[in-house]
Amino acid sequence: MPANGKAKTILITGGTDGLGKAAAILFAERGYRVFATGRSPEKLAQLDALAKERKLPLESLRMDVLDDASVRQGVAAVLEKAGGIDVLVNNAGVGYVGTVEDLKVEDFRKQFETNVFAVIRVTQAVLPHMRERRSGRILMMSSVAGLVAPPLYGAYSGSKFALEGLTGALRLELYPFGIDVVLIEPGYILTNFAATAAENARPYFEAGRSGPYAKIYETSVKAATRRRTTSRTTPEDCARVMLRAVEARHPKVRYGVTPLAALAKVSRRLFTDHMADGWLRRAFGIQRAS
Repeated sequence: MPANGKAKTILITGGTDGLGKAAAILFAERGYRVFATGRSPEKLAQLDALAKERKLPLESLRMDVLDDASVRQGVAAVLEKAGGIDVLVNNAGVGYVGTVEDLKVEDFRKQFETNVFAVIRVTQAVLPHMRERRSGRILMMSSVAGLVAPPLYGAYSGSKFALEGLTGALRLELYPFGIDVVLIEPGYILTNFAATAAENARPYFEAGRSGPYAKIYETSVKAATRRRTTSRTTPEDCARVMLRAVEARHPKVRYGVTPLAALAKVSRRLFTDHMADGWLRRAFGIQRAS
């Protein structure tokens, strides 16, 4: 059970797969009443079946974070069933990878619609209730890519940098109302998110092999393969960090998850911009053309 003995209500977006699903299950095991949103009927049904089998206070909720009416209806349904929302976890996200020159503006727009504007949409729907109660906590799923922008990650890093800035302002705005806003910053974790991002990037990588950015694409593929084979951080590891952020009496501003997240935070403090660029150039084999 939560530390105060009273079961609180958590609404988590993107809660039927990957990190979101792992967190939803852990929160429910801890005794929180959890509403996990998603769009896939199959995944929603699977989550409900799991909750029923394990007798967890976990319920799926069909909600499209890209649609105003769907978000309003979803939040209203949770408030009607639970009487309140104590914690909002903005977890739904998507990834597009490719050079800034190659990536279609349409894909940039999709990136920001999900990772930024959907977060704003859901947060705005929940905030009036939290403000009225003068309590609440909001977890923002950022990334190491919100601290460091590697080549090919212009769209994804751009969306996460935007989320970091949004969170900084929101944290100060909501302080008078007793609402905490916390950043979660994972590094690479092998989930369906990574597989989907790879699929989104496939046409760019295939075309990029014969283009002016061939070396960067080639090095990025090797780095991704290395991460897949060496990553030891699981979705459950991330979920445990998220649980600490939920239960901390005085939460930290940001919680790193993987060793890469810790390295990124240290590098921001110790490295100049030129030093960080130099490290990334070496890592991706980037050299000035002669």
